[in-house]
Amino acid sequence: MRIDEKSGECLVFSFKEGMLAAIAHDLKLLVGRFRIEVEGDRIEAHFDARSLRVVCAMKYDIEAPDALGEPERGEIERNLQRDVLKTDRYPEMVLRGVVSATGNGHQVSGTLSLHGREKPIVVQSRVEAKVEIAEVTLHQPDFGIRPFTAMLGTLKIRPDVLVRITVPAAKRT
Repeated sequence: MRIDEKSGECLVFSFKEGMLAAIAHDLKLLVGRFRIEVEGDRIEAHFDARSLRVVCAMKYDIEAPDALGEPERGEIERNLQRDVLKTDRYPEMVLRGVVSATGNGHQVSGTLSLHGREKPIVVQSRVEAKVEIAEVTLHQPDFGIRPFTAMLGTLKIRPDVLVRITVPAAKRT
């Protein structure tokens, strides 16, 4: 089975903090290119870090599509690629592991390669309506990633980001 950006969705949510957090935005980001291949109980997933795009700002967990203009989106994307993820050096994130069925979804146990580092990871999924949703919180410093900061550290992104992958439940194995 193969899932990609045409049959699924991979989102990343980042959250602001710091003294000037009130002027910043939580963000909803989309990984524009990825592929997940499942064969038997094995899974291998590749995510193109260069394809990460700003979908919108979030306010109180609600989309705020008009909060950012195109220039701000472009600046955020450039900062993500150049300063945070260093996509010229680390263009891809890779997950390799084993999938097992759980009560209402699956569990993936494996290794995530991100930003030049490999760490063990466990991801749980659940079925809701007609989709299967897998969510995992990643602590950026675990992978050598320094979360974005500005204005002498008074505006920053929390070290933890939430990754959510959604696929049609019919794609389950």
